[in-house]
Amino acid sequence: MTIKLPKPRNPLVALARARKAGGHTSHNPARQVRRSEKQKLNQLLSGRKSDGGDDA
Repeated sequence: MTIKLPKPRNPLVALARARKAGGHTSHNPARQVRRSEKQKLNQLLSGRKSDGGDDA
């Protein structure tokens, strides 16, 4: 009589399932504002964007 044993489980799966992934958004709104202003300034200085004030 032989007992069929299941395949051994991957030990990394339990660790991966327990890990909490963070969102891809910033939790610092001040940094987001600074970054957007810096991008606008760089676009104006490089000539890719005119100073029309329309941010569409």
